[in-house]
Amino acid sequence: MLWACIYLPHLGIDCVLRRHPDPVAPLALVGGNAQRREILSVNHAAFEQGVRPGQRLVAAQAICPGFATHGHDPEEDARWQRFLAAWAYRFSSQVFAGWDRSIVLEVGRSFSIMGEWRLFQARLRDELTELGFRHRIALAPTPMGARVLAGVQDGIGVLTLDQLRSTLARVPVRRACLPGDCATRLYAMGVKHLRQVMTLPRDGLRRRFGADLIDTLDRMHGDAPEMLEFYAPPDTFDVRIELSYEVENHQALVFPVRRLTADLAAYLAGRDGGVQHFVIELEHEGIAATPIEVGLLGAERDPATLFELAKGCLERAQVPKATVGVRLVASHLPPFIPASRDLFDQRPAHMVPWDQLRERLRARLGPDAVYQVASCDDDPRPERSWAKARPGRRGVAPVRPTRPVWLLNRPVPLRDRVVEILDGPERLESGWWERDARRDYYVVRTAQGQVGWVFSPVGTQDQWMLHGWFA
Repeated sequence: MLWACIYLPHLGIDCVLRRHPDPVAPLALVGGNAQRREILSVNHAAFEQGVRPGQRLVAAQAICPGFATHGHDPEEDARWQRFLAAWAYRFSSQVFAGWDRSIVLEVGRSFSIMGEWRLFQARLRDELTELGFRHRIALAPTPMGARVLAGVQDGIGVLTLDQLRSTLARVPVRRACLPGDCATRLYAMGVKHLRQVMTLPRDGLRRRFGADLIDTLDRMHGDAPEMLEFYAPPDTFDVRIELSYEVENHQALVFPVRRLTADLAAYLAGRDGGVQHFVIELEHEGIAATPIEVGLLGAERDPATLFELAKGCLERAQVPKATVGVRLVASHLPPFIPASRDLFDQRPAHMVPWDQLRERLRARLGPDAVYQVASCDDDPRPERSWAKARPGRRGVAPVRPTRPVWLLNRPVPLRDRVVEILDGPERLESGWWERDARRDYYVVRTAQGQVGWVFSPVGTQDQWMLHGWFA
């Protein structure tokens, strides 16, 4: 088995930057108590202006007085780590997210589907970058070994246990993910690398540092099994973005909505599912949130489609007050069945598939503005033989004689002369309970060469009334 570890060294600040309206402005993640606030992490713009992790907040503000700050929330880090585990679930059924800022997944069995490790790794990196998370990736035969290597250097890949042991031997003890304060104590003793640790007597290590150190070293080198509790994706997607200022127009909500729908699409791809209904809640100060329901006729997970639908519904919504937070909840997640396409599809590349166009029209015009015409079996009168139906409905059309493509709203007298009767009569008798209709219908050709659908009173062939034209 081969394990890939995705290490997220800047998870805390990346969670903030990916939803920040101006991610290139100086920003720092702040922690500590109220009396001693300190900088935990900074973005590139703040680093360029002299702000460094570990500085006191007051000292950093003296160096760069205009940078923005955001309080660190460990629960938010854990929430986004679970989100990334759901994303990684699309690549492997064995995903572990129990270690700090790390996602570990078994990838050896996925090479036959995803391609060799070079291609597989490139895909992981592309998608992580698109999601907005900086990362390091390493490959090793053991989960703990992959975690240690990812923390040391990006891109390391070893395939055998012998290669893993020789590579781990050069790792400093302070970066070896050892339990508790073992790394500090070993370094104080003059033991600076793992190769020195492995030469020490195991009984002495156990007495001085406890069994946890021996167990960690054995799992790291593959001498003991790794007992991991693998991730199982939840049945509900629920993500919230807190805005840094009050938003009073729809345009300013486009960025957080785009981010939320992209996260939803990544989550759905991870669990190989789709979404048919989700709710965007716009949160306000002092009043209840404004729900915006987005419904689809079929399961979908394309990020561009989900965003277009959400944006269309957002533009039609009436928002009573400024928005301070946006939340997306999707609880009904049916299986996703991709639409079948021809191998040699002749459609232009820019053409929008009918299903996506239909959903966009429903989002912009309203769910009742787009419908399909369905046949009604209970009334043969042409003006009553059809009704509005939900788009996508499939049914068996009743067997009837040929009907014209253009049916008039109401019959009108035929002004032109009938020169030939092509078909008929077809007698229709119905409506005795309201407006009785007894007609003989014919398909005729007029003097102008047009083919029409006409009727006359029963038993006669005069007083022609035109009811439609054939194409």
